[in-house]
Amino acid sequence: MFETFFETVRSTIFELVPTAAFFIVLAIIIKRDKVLLGLKAARREIGTNLGLLLFNTLVAIPLVALPVAMVRDTIYHFAVLAAFWESLPKGATLVAAIVIIDFTAYWRHRLEHSPELWRIHATHHADEAMNWLTLHRKHPFGEVLSLFVDLALVILLGLPAWAIVGAVMIRSSWGYLIHADVPWTLGPLGKVLISPAAHRLHHIRDEQLMGANFGNTITLWDKLFGTYVDPAPYVDCETGIAEGTRDVAGELWRPFEARYRRRSNPDLAAEPAE
Repeated sequence: MFETFFETVRSTIFELVPTAAFFIVLAIIIKRDKVLLGLKAARREIGTNLGLLLFNTLVAIPLVALPVAMVRDTIYHFAVLAAFWESLPKGATLVAAIVIIDFTAYWRHRLEHSPELWRIHATHHADEAMNWLTLHRKHPFGEVLSLFVDLALVILLGLPAWAIVGAVMIRSSWGYLIHADVPWTLGPLGKVLISPAAHRLHHIRDEQLMGANFGNTITLWDKLFGTYVDPAPYVDCETGIAEGTRDVAGELWRPFEARYRRRSNPDLAAEPAE
């Protein structure tokens, strides 16, 4: 258990430091003399995002890492499709892992926008100054849900561990990019890959348009299931939610607020807002 805990902390640090260096340089190149103003505007949200990342790294992830690994190893032992995946070119297996994980995560993400699960997903949308660290702005319940759900299908299908790890790393790297404060639609490439502008549109402070572009890496599932919206008219849109942003303690408490009980329970819907 302690070994899993320290491994989680170590891997988070190794991921975060070079990523931070990259986005600091990127911000300097893009914003130039306005970089300090951008940092000042986002400092409160950055503090909340780092606080939630720390809490999830120290508490939420270690609690589920061991059982997830045990289930994964058990399923691998009986997976009849393992030989099939190993027979494919490694590049094809890696792409398959990305596409399958994106499919599962797409539906998990759509369900999080339902009244029943919005209470735990609202934290992720509350960021009013989106930045690359917004990727980690997750309530612990949301972190646990994504850990259990997103990899379920690739594990059941017996994909090799190296492909799953590689896909997770690629999707995580892309996740940082699409949350970054850059107005990129990626041109023709943005028709295939979720761009920063497309994902910012998903975070728009508009509950109708917020129900679009659920994908993390590829646009395939959004286009197939009718939830893709061209982000070009909405570049640099305002982000956030009507309920407002919170500090770390406020975001941890958010799912228990009365407003979310009313939203998910029709019997309480007629009660006056607090």
